[in-house]
Amino acid sequence: MSLLLALVVLIVFFLLSAALVVLVVGPLILLQPMRRTKKWYEQFTSVLEPHDAGIPQEDVTLETSEGHLLRGWLVAQTKRKAKGTVIYLHGVGDCKTAGVQLSRLLFRRGFNVFLYDSRAHGESGGAYCTYGYYEKYDVSIAINYLLKRREIRVGKLGVFGTSMGAAVAVQAAAIDDRIKAVVAEACFTDLRTIAVDYQRRIIKLPWHFLRNVALSRSQTIARFKAHEVSPLLDIQKLRIPVLFIHGTEDQLINYEYSKKLYHHANEPKEIVLVPGANHTDVWEISGFAYERKVISFFTQHLR
Repeated sequence: MSLLLALVVLIVFFLLSAALVVLVVGPLILLQPMRRTKKWYEQFTSVLEPHDAGIPQEDVTLETSEGHLLRGWLVAQTKRKAKGTVIYLHGVGDCKTAGVQLSRLLFRRGFNVFLYDSRAHGESGGAYCTYGYYEKYDVSIAINYLLKRREIRVGKLGVFGTSMGAAVAVQAAAIDDRIKAVVAEACFTDLRTIAVDYQRRIIKLPWHFLRNVALSRSQTIARFKAHEVSPLLDIQKLRIPVLFIHGTEDQLINYEYSKKLYHHANEPKEIVLVPGANHTDVWEISGFAYERKVISFFTQHLR
């Protein structure tokens, strides 16, 4: 009898724990990822803002349609004609500081760069992250702002996104034809698929029904539709150049997802797989070849 009672207690404990994960912890992890700021980067570097990298910096604040304030930096060419303008979109939990080094590279090669903290990230407002459902419209708000700056030669607009930022870039390009080229680094195919991957890694359970319940709860809380967060569907709508980049040892987002996106994308398209690179060290591993590819891609398609 005591063994049976212990088994019942164990089952009840498991069910309660699963319910807690599915109804509370899961949605919180999904909708409110960690807010990494430039202070976190102080542990590793002194290059926290564009001016630390020796390039121009203008602090900019944008407002979303819901009234959330997005904090960003404009790095603009003033002494020469810009080749075009690139908007940088960071990954989940990250912030605009992650794009400072790339901004320096792009600026020195003749581009304007605009980078900002996504909603619910960094120093920006907003309570929930929706992985592109709302964020794709924020890209259009950034473009509206840039085109109103008459004293700056914006030229053609490209977007560089990494991880979640790559997914947002693809979704944004599908609704805004002012975007003329996209670099998507470590992009996922759709939110439902990547949610299962994260679930396996965090709680070691692959069951799809847990994901479905957690996503359903998340959709109710943040008022969005998870099935519409699908770079895989949106990539098929694009008729602009897209460059996919992915490390073959990525432990967070499988590089097979970029291969699948590439397969379904229309021409012109390119894909670069970097052997041995994980999720955040693709540039470090690839080195000059990475720089040359990104610069040549934007130079070709934005000039």
